[in-house]
Amino acid sequence: MTIYVDLVFLLNLFFDFVLLLTVNNTLKRNASLKRLIFGAFIGSLTILFLFLPISSFLLFILKLFLGAFMCIISFGLKDSKYFIQNLGYLYMTSTVLGGFLYFLNLSFSESHYGLFFTYDTISINYLFLVIFSPIMLYIYVKQRREVHHYEKYYPVTIYFLNGKKVTLNSFLDTGNTLTDPLTKKKIVVVNKSKIPDSKTRFYYVPFQTVKSHGVMKCMKIKAIEIAGCTSTNYLVGIGEGDFLQDGIDCLLNSYCLEDLL
Repeated sequence: MTIYVDLVFLLNLFFDFVLLLTVNNTLKRNASLKRLIFGAFIGSLTILFLFLPISSFLLFILKLFLGAFMCIISFGLKDSKYFIQNLGYLYMTSTVLGGFLYFLNLSFSESHYGLFFTYDTISINYLFLVIFSPIMLYIYVKQRREVHHYEKYYPVTIYFLNGKKVTLNSFLDTGNTLTDPLTKKKIVVVNKSKIPDSKTRFYYVPFQTVKSHGVMKCMKIKAIEIAGCTSTNYLVGIGEGDFLQDGIDCLLNSYCLEDLL
C-alpha cells in the first residue's frame, strides 16, 4: 500500500485543527479561525521529524515542545495557569483521539499502514477518520459537561420534629433563593411523597419567580444534613411531582453553598 506524505500531512493538519477547535470551544478561548489554522499547521509539521535521524525520546520531546508552541500560537500566552490549562486540555483530547484510533486498530483491522486500517477487503480510510473523529470528540466533550452537571448533586438527610428522618438525593438549584421573611430560614423544596406523615404545623411562605408567584406550604424541621454538614437554619417546602430526572427528590437552596464551603 502506498501512502503519500502530503496526504498524511493534510490528515494531521485536520486532526490538529479539530483538537485546537475542541479546546477553544470547551475553554471558551474565542481564538480566531486564522490562529487555529496556523496553530494546526505548526502541529502538523511533526511529520517532518519522522525523516530526521533522531531517537524516539528526542522525537517525543520535540512533539511536546511543538504542542506547547501550538497552544501559544492559537490562544496566546496570558499567564502560566492559562497556558497550562490550554496545553493540558490539548493533550487530554489528543489522548482521547489517539485512543479512538487505537480502538479502531485493535477492533476492526487485520493489518494497518500508519493511520490506514484494513479488515478483509474493507478499508477504514482517511475519509472515515475525517468524518468520525470530530463526532467522537463532540460526544466526549458533551459527556464531560454532563459529568459537571452531577457535581451539583448532594446527599441530604432531613430530621423531622416527630423523630423521623429521610435521606434523599438533592440538586443544588442556584435559582432557588426562597427564604422565610419572618424566621429568615432558608427553604429547601422536597417532593411531597417523601414527607413522612406528620401533624406538624405548616407555614405558608410567599414566593415569586419569573413565570409565577404564590405561596408555598412549608414545615419546620429539627435539622438538615447536607453532604456531612448539619444545620438547623432551614425549613422544608412541600413540592409537587418530580423535580428532575435521576431520582432527585429535593431542591437545595442556593444559600446552601455557604454551608457547603
